[in-house]
Amino acid sequence: MSKNHRADEKRFLDERGSDAPLAPNGLNPANIMEKPVRDRIIDSYFWKDQCFAVNEADIIDRVLAHVHFIGGTYGDAQKPSPFLCLAFKLLQLGPDDNVLKEYLEFGGEKFKYLRALACFYVRLTRKAPDVYTLLEPYLEDRRKLKRRTRMGTSLTFVDQFVDDLLTKDRMCATTLWKLPKREVLEDLEVLEPRVSPLGDIEDLLESDVEETKGDGSGREESPGSEFGEITPERDIDRGRDDEANGMDIDDAPESAGTNGRDTS
Repeated sequence: MSKNHRADEKRFLDERGSDAPLAPNGLNPANIMEKPVRDRIIDSYFWKDQCFAVNEADIIDRVLAHVHFIGGTYGDAQKPSPFLCLAFKLLQLGPDDNVLKEYLEFGGEKFKYLRALACFYVRLTRKAPDVYTLLEPYLEDRRKLKRRTRMGTSLTFVDQFVDDLLTKDRMCATTLWKLPKREVLEDLEVLEPRVSPLGDIEDLLESDVEETKGDGSGREESPGSEFGEITPERDIDRGRDDEANGMDIDDAPESAGTNGRDTS
């Protein structure tokens, strides 16, 4: 069996998968990553030491033991990350949808990088409707992820990583195939409209408008009125009320500061 595995390994790497089955989105899995990136992966120590004779179940152990950040190549030497090497191994193994769902449904802090790896593989190999259907539920995953690039290490989140996969053209040193916008697939009736966890956006906007109307008095308080200050606008209204009561605004009582005494 090991001899057959060695032959399959050599065929995939040397012939670039020319006779390998295509991915569900019609792409050749051995050509999804650019040749310079593939060459760096094949020449890396991690690939030779940890990715030989590995099956779908072994991927989980490799992720738990070696993947501590997401990313493509990092450092001045552009060394391929374990995350990228295992993604290339998944392209070689070609796991089916049931295996991918197992990867995605593993929860807890321990398996967050396994979910990120599965999301990345889904984006590379699945058709557009399946990409949206499988990845959108994880836009609510708030777990933290480390991201390492040639510029250094930064902090991100699972939901941000998934959003980048759905919106960006390049991730983890890999050019992503052009994904149609969700609105286009909805117009073609390929996808149902997505319901936001916050609810319907139009209903939220209408409720905000109703709240700003207040109690229906139709008049907003002047700035500073909550502190007892009288603004020019409120002073004009006061003068109108005095005129309505038959009192000339010039005959109004003096302010409380004089206490009614003549200051001359």
